[in-house]
Amino acid sequence: MKIVHEWLSDLVEIPTDVDVVAREISLRGFEVASVENGVIDFEITANRPDCLSHLGIAREAAVIWNRTLRLAQVEPQRGYAIPVSIDDPDLCPRYSAQVFDVTIGTSPAWLVRRLESAGVRSINNVVDVTNYVMLEIGQPMHAFDLERLAGRRLVIRRARPGETLRTLDGLDRSLTPEILVIADAERAVAIGGVMGGQDSEIGPSTTRMVLESACFQPASIRRTSKRFNLKTEASIRFERGGDIAATMTGLARAAHLLTQMGAAQPGETIDVYPVRRESLEVPLRSGRITRVLGLAVPPDDVDRILKGLGFETHRADPRTVQQTAEGATWIVTVPTFRVDVTREVDLIEEVGRHFGFDKLPTTFPALTAAQAAPDARIERDRRIRALLTSAGLSESMTFAFIERDAALPFCEEGVQPAAIANPLSEKFAVLRPSLLPGLIDSCVHNRRRGRKDVRLFETGSRFTAQGEGRSVGLVCAGPAEATHWSAGERTTDFYDVKGLVDLLLSGQEARDVRLSAAAVPYLTAGRAAVVSSGHTVIGTLGQLLPSLAEARGMPAGEEVYVAEIDMDALAACAPARELRAESLPRYPAITRDLSILVGEALPAAAVRGTIRSAAPAFLQSIVEFDRYQGKGIPDGSLSLSLRLTFRSAGRTLTDDEVEAAMTSIVAALEHEHGAQRR
Repeated sequence: MKIVHEWLSDLVEIPTDVDVVAREISLRGFEVASVENGVIDFEITANRPDCLSHLGIAREAAVIWNRTLRLAQVEPQRGYAIPVSIDDPDLCPRYSAQVFDVTIGTSPAWLVRRLESAGVRSINNVVDVTNYVMLEIGQPMHAFDLERLAGRRLVIRRARPGETLRTLDGLDRSLTPEILVIADAERAVAIGGVMGGQDSEIGPSTTRMVLESACFQPASIRRTSKRFNLKTEASIRFERGGDIAATMTGLARAAHLLTQMGAAQPGETIDVYPVRRESLEVPLRSGRITRVLGLAVPPDDVDRILKGLGFETHRADPRTVQQTAEGATWIVTVPTFRVDVTREVDLIEEVGRHFGFDKLPTTFPALTAAQAAPDARIERDRRIRALLTSAGLSESMTFAFIERDAALPFCEEGVQPAAIANPLSEKFAVLRPSLLPGLIDSCVHNRRRGRKDVRLFETGSRFTAQGEGRSVGLVCAGPAEATHWSAGERTTDFYDVKGLVDLLLSGQEARDVRLSAAAVPYLTAGRAAVVSSGHTVIGTLGQLLPSLAEARGMPAGEEVYVAEIDMDALAACAPARELRAESLPRYPAITRDLSILVGEALPAAAVRGTIRSAAPAFLQSIVEFDRYQGKGIPDGSLSLSLRLTFRSAGRTLTDDEVEAAMTSIVAALEHEHGAQRR
């Protein structure tokens, strides 16, 4: 919001140094984007629509420098202007209008200068006045050419099915019954709170006009603005919460300016206000202020600050409001323009802002109970992140809200993703059932920007039919290793992501966990596996279906490999972690290589399991180092070579002991799998 120093000075007495004004107001919670040529550009948060005007900032300045507002007081005219009816008071709780005889022309130089300083282009005297009033007091307004309104009446209603409107930007808009429109006796002439229509706009030939000043439901304006991707100065204010008491004030201010400029002769006014809103009253306790802020604020300062900001305060009657040991209690009436204040703590924030957060003492809260033990999941997640980062992956952080089409392939059969009741957009419509959709989009984002080798991981929450849980997801694409002149380029394959999963499992010291081939709906057949513990699947890994990868924007023909592990289920497979130190082995190891013929469909995990069960306790490790199919190998079989390492912690093993172990292992392989030793 651009605030013109000269304009602000008309409303309240402030220092002449613009930088001082900007600094002092910024200390009350308003970030300054820039200060240039007597204009201060404030970043106004979404909960403070009252400060999207010079008057709103003037209230803040009045409290800072203990001054009185000097906005010109004008009384609105009342009477019967034209027929106005509100068919849907839920979407438009108040609608005011006034008829004017006008002469369209240029605006005075002072008004043009102020508008242009605030970033608004001058159009003509009537439109300029509506913009001026909006920037001054925060009330958007719109002018209709009275002669172009059929029946010379206004109806505030929902749009009819199939109804269209050409708006002031020259575009034809298709309307639906969810959209509030301003209509005459025959057709829609404006989209309520967003933009007017071309058929009723004022022009050089306009001699009579109707000036609209209304209040609309914020949610309705927000939906309409997003539907048309149409942001206007009016919609920005209405969707954050308009001041229902400002409609007549806006008309009176506009009439005063138009009359002062000699541009119009004001006529009668109509104010349709079906259900009057009662002012909100909030109790405020001085003891509560002290507890929240950490220091006592004098009661006179509380009164001064709140009254300066537009609140009404009076001491509570002890007979109606319980007095507590916390001190005096006020009853505070919240003005209609402060839509963000609904609770006692909101009032305390207002007091704290202007009393000075810099005055608050630096203290720590008293510990009244023993500190709870840290959540074990925090340390677990930290170890997983450190492990995957050390493996060369980069950590990604994606949104928990994703679009429905991205979520559906990762949902269980027959289960829909959890929908967001009021999503910001269709891209944030549902809660993610998996971390993979966000990681895949991150992979595509990097790939489109020239990054060929993409290796990402993320830890976070996912939301399935079983509820919320935490998982770790991986995505890999492109070259598996950095390109070097001494070797050819190798692209990432299934075994790369399997190696990362093995690293993750071993890093967590998971027990009784196995990898096995399986069909996974979103993974390519024959390049998919599941991680299981007992009969429970705790993770998946494999190649993403090419159709899914291309649908998310991955270049055709490029393979994407993914994995996702349920961290809570994985933790249940891991023993309690104890740090222990072991001395280096004192006795030498003995290695034996074993080559066997087995069926090509036999998983290597099954071979390792059989070896482990048949071997003595001093078998230290099993490593596959060769796999061969081709000449000399029967069809349907393959040659698998393994290196077995034996070592005892207490003595040197003999060749006879190792040979006996090898004989037992070979016999078990022959019996269990029909293996033949080569």
